[in-house]
Amino acid sequence: MKRSALAVVILGGLALAVLPGCKTMSSDELKASVEVLDYTSTWVAKYYQPWPERLILVPQISFRIKNIGLKPLNYVNFNAVYNFKGDPENLGDGFLAAIRGKAVPSGETSDLITLRSDFGVDGKNLAGIRDNPEWKQTEVRLFASSKGSAPALLGVYDVSRDIDFKEPEPVGDKKDAVKK
Repeated sequence: MKRSALAVVILGGLALAVLPGCKTMSSDELKASVEVLDYTSTWVAKYYQPWPERLILVPQISFRIKNIGLKPLNYVNFNAVYNFKGDPENLGDGFLAAIRGKAVPSGETSDLITLRSDFGVDGKNLAGIRDNPEWKQTEVRLFASSKGSAPALLGVYDVSRDIDFKEPEPVGDKKDAVKK
C-alpha cells in the first residue's frame, strides 16, 4: 500500500514537472513577453464627504498588455507602486491578480487593467487639493509577476495631474436662486 502511494506521488511529481503550463516563467521571460499599451492615468476620489468638507484623491492607472512572447500569458499579477517624483518613499500601491483563467495568447491584447493606489492626497475640496503644495508630480513603477516569479519591472510612468472627480452642485432653495 505504501509503495503504490509512493509511486503515485512520484508519477504525479514527474507529470507536473513536464507539463509546460506548470512551469514558472522567469521574470526576464515575463518582461520580454509583455508590452504595455493604451496607458492612461488620472486622480480619482477615494473618499468624499460634503460636510465637514473632506476629499481624498488617489492616483490610478489603466493599461492593456500585449503578449509579444511565444507562450500564452496566464496567472499574471500586476503591482503599481506610486511615489512623488524624487521622493524614495512610496505614496501607495495597487495590486491586482489581473489575468486568470482566460490566458492572453501570443500576439493578443488583454482587457483593460486598472490599478488604484491605496493612499493619496487629503484636502477639503478640489480647490484645496489643487493649491496644496504637497500635491506633487507623481510617478508609478509597474511590476508584473507570474506563478511565483520574481516581480519584473515593466516600466516607470508619469501620473497625469488630471482629476476624474466633480464636486456635487451646492444644494439650495430654488426660490432663492430665482430671486437673485
